[in-house]
Amino acid sequence: MKYRKKPVVIDAVQLRWDTWMEICAFADVGRLTDGRPEGFNPNGDTNVIGLLIPTLEGVQEAHENDYIIRGVKGELYSCKPDIFAMTYEAAE
Repeated sequence: MKYRKKPVVIDAVQLRWDTWMEICAFADVGRLTDGRPEGFNPNGDTNVIGLLIPTLEGVQEAHENDYIIRGVKGELYSCKPDIFAMTYEAAE
Protein backbone atom coordinates (compact mmCIF):
# COMPACT_ATOMS: atom_id res chain seq x y z
CA MET A 1 0.00 0.00 0.00
CA LYS A 2 1.23 3.54 -0.71
CA TYR A 3 0.77 6.58 1.51
CA ARG A 4 1.00 10.30 0.92
CA LYS A 5 2.36 12.64 3.56
CA LYS A 6 -0.36 14.91 4.93
CA PRO A 7 0.09 18.56 4.05
CA VAL A 8 1.47 20.13 7.21
CA VAL A 9 3.05 23.56 7.51
CA ILE A 10 6.30 23.48 9.49
CA ASP A 11 8.79 26.10 10.68
CA ALA A 12 12.38 25.64 9.51
CA VAL A 13 15.63 27.60 9.32
CA GLN A 14 18.69 26.62 7.30
CA LEU A 15 21.86 26.38 9.40
CA ARG A 16 24.30 28.87 7.88
CA TRP A 17 26.65 31.54 9.22
CA ASP A 18 24.29 34.29 8.05
CA THR A 19 21.32 32.69 9.88
CA TRP A 20 23.17 31.86 13.11
CA MET A 21 21.33 34.44 15.25
CA GLU A 22 17.99 33.30 13.79
CA ILE A 23 18.92 29.67 14.54
CA CYS A 24 19.87 30.64 18.10
CA ALA A 25 16.44 32.15 18.67
CA PHE A 26 14.59 29.42 16.73
CA ALA A 27 16.26 26.46 18.45
CA ASP A 28 16.87 28.21 21.79
CA VAL A 29 20.59 27.44 21.60
CA GLY A 30 22.28 26.88 24.95
CA ARG A 31 23.96 24.07 26.84
CA LEU A 32 22.70 20.50 26.69
CA THR A 33 22.93 20.33 30.49
CA ASP A 34 20.14 22.91 30.48
CA GLY A 35 18.11 20.65 28.16
CA ARG A 36 18.70 23.01 25.25
CA PRO A 37 20.80 22.70 22.07
CA GLU A 38 24.47 23.67 21.82
CA GLY A 39 26.56 24.86 18.86
CA PHE A 40 29.76 23.04 17.85
CA ASN A 41 32.33 22.82 15.06
CA PRO A 42 32.15 19.45 13.28
CA ASN A 43 35.55 17.72 13.20
CA GLY A 44 37.04 20.73 15.03
CA ASP A 45 36.85 22.83 11.83
CA THR A 46 36.23 26.42 12.95
CA ASN A 47 35.09 27.35 9.41
CA VAL A 48 32.13 24.97 9.60
CA ILE A 49 29.21 25.30 11.99
CA GLY A 50 27.07 22.66 13.55
CA LEU A 51 24.34 22.38 16.13
CA LEU A 52 23.65 19.66 18.67
CA ILE A 53 19.89 19.44 19.10
CA PRO A 54 17.83 17.32 21.45
CA THR A 55 15.33 15.30 19.40
CA LEU A 56 12.76 12.66 20.26
CA GLU A 57 15.44 10.09 19.32
CA GLY A 58 18.19 11.70 21.44
CA VAL A 59 20.86 14.29 20.67
CA GLN A 60 21.35 14.81 16.94
CA GLU A 61 24.08 16.65 15.04
CA ALA A 62 22.99 19.21 12.47
CA HIS A 63 25.68 20.42 10.07
CA GLU A 64 26.09 23.57 8.05
CA ASN A 65 23.33 23.92 5.39
CA ASP A 66 21.05 21.39 7.10
CA TYR A 67 17.57 22.65 7.89
CA ILE A 68 16.45 22.70 11.51
CA ILE A 69 12.75 21.86 11.56
CA ARG A 70 10.22 22.33 14.32
CA GLY A 71 7.73 19.47 14.03
CA VAL A 72 4.00 19.46 14.61
CA LYS A 73 4.49 18.78 18.34
CA GLY A 74 7.22 21.38 18.80
CA GLU A 75 10.07 18.87 18.52
CA LEU A 76 13.30 19.79 16.72
CA TYR A 77 15.13 17.73 14.13
CA SER A 78 17.52 18.32 11.26
CA CYS A 79 17.07 17.55 7.58
CA LYS A 80 19.68 17.47 4.81
CA PRO A 81 19.14 20.15 2.13
CA ASP A 82 18.44 17.67 -0.70
CA ILE A 83 15.80 15.80 1.32
CA PHE A 84 14.29 19.11 2.45
CA ALA A 85 13.99 20.27 -1.18
CA MET A 86 12.27 17.02 -2.19
CA THR A 87 9.88 17.06 0.77
CA TYR A 88 8.96 20.70 1.43
CA GLU A 89 7.98 23.79 -0.51
CA ALA A 90 7.46 27.38 0.64
CA ALA A 91 4.08 28.12 2.22
CA GLU A 92 2.26 31.41 2.48
